[in-house]
Amino acid sequence: MNLLPAIDLMDGEVVRLKRGLATEKTVYSNDPVGFARKWEDSGADWLHIVDLDAAFCGEPRNLVAIEKICTAVNIPCELGGGMRNFENVTAAFSAGVSRVILGTKACESPEYIAEMCAEFGGERIAVGIDANHGKVAVKGWTETTATSASDLALIAQVAGAGTIIYTDIATDGMLEGPNFPELENLLKILDCNLIASGGVSSADDLRRLSKMPRLYGAIIGKALYDGRITGNLREIIS
Repeated sequence: MNLLPAIDLMDGEVVRLKRGLATEKTVYSNDPVGFARKWEDSGADWLHIVDLDAAFCGEPRNLVAIEKICTAVNIPCELGGGMRNFENVTAAFSAGVSRVILGTKACESPEYIAEMCAEFGGERIAVGIDANHGKVAVKGWTETTATSASDLALIAQVAGAGTIIYTDIATDGMLEGPNFPELENLLKILDCNLIASGGVSSADDLRRLSKMPRLYGAIIGKALYDGRITGNLREIIS
């Protein structure tokens, strides 16, 4: 299982939000590169970067910081937030990321997923599915749609996306543990890669995730920043 520490950016700072609420923001640092190197040294396989400003407004706001991160580390980086048109996706790849995460636009248009996969290759395209009580949330989690998470996951897979990132909003940033039942359900219906996001609170959570057959990766956020998970990540799940 791949381990993906999260770096959430807002106004160039490393932050964490509770349940995606901008009003529930904790600022951890104004040095994203420092955290990127720290997580790489801690055994990360990838870095999971989110441009929160872009997630809320639709346009990239932290590309300078993102390019610095990609240049500073030797592990690949994925980027989500504002990937709603060809220009933004192209700018992300130009900044050095290895995979982009489609969110809001993916829910609105399966054709967009297929177009991006055809242009850049499905292995470089992930679809981020942020679920609020089983329904997909969009636009920085400010709107909940009528589309179920499992339906969108299957649609994205058919459209060619190589990776699905499933985030349970109710657990994100709350240190309450991942939504294991929903992850098990998605693993049963998907053939593409699945990354778990949201709720990881302890080394035990990571170990439990690592034992789930075919789970491709796990994103770790607040538990790292608050020191609930320390030491070498790879050794934790070995």
